[in-house]
Amino acid sequence: MNGIIDIKFRIAVKAFLVCNNKLLVIKRGEEDVQSPGIWEIPGGRLELGEDPILGLIRELREETGLYIRPILPLSVRHFIRDDEQIITMLIFFCKLSGGDLRLSDEHSTFDWVDIENCKEKLSSFFHKEADIYKKLNLHNLVDF
Repeated sequence: MNGIIDIKFRIAVKAFLVCNNKLLVIKRGEEDVQSPGIWEIPGGRLELGEDPILGLIRELREETGLYIRPILPLSVRHFIRDDEQIITMLIFFCKLSGGDLRLSDEHSTFDWVDIENCKEKLSSFFHKEADIYKKLNLHNLVDF
């Protein structure tokens, strides 16, 4: 063995960002390697050793131009990407704190969808978080 280990594990963070009873969803570009064209919530993979909260704030700023305030974690997911990368994903309920929405090149468009009907557009992968949001009545935390 040559001493080099190929680590295919990464931590990712996503923001379940709600404002005025609407959830921000963004559409992946059609050329994306992982799940092209799906409607998802913003976020991405952390840099090695990066703090998850700071990484989430950075990812949202890079992908959307928005500033957020993470409120609490909604879920932790584990899965293997199509390129065999092992991902642990932390999904946080977040509040908008400023900025002007402008998408990075990674996504083609965005929408603010009514939280009650968000599953109609949002990828089924994130339906669990929509259910948790409703079950815990987290709408009460958005305007504090």
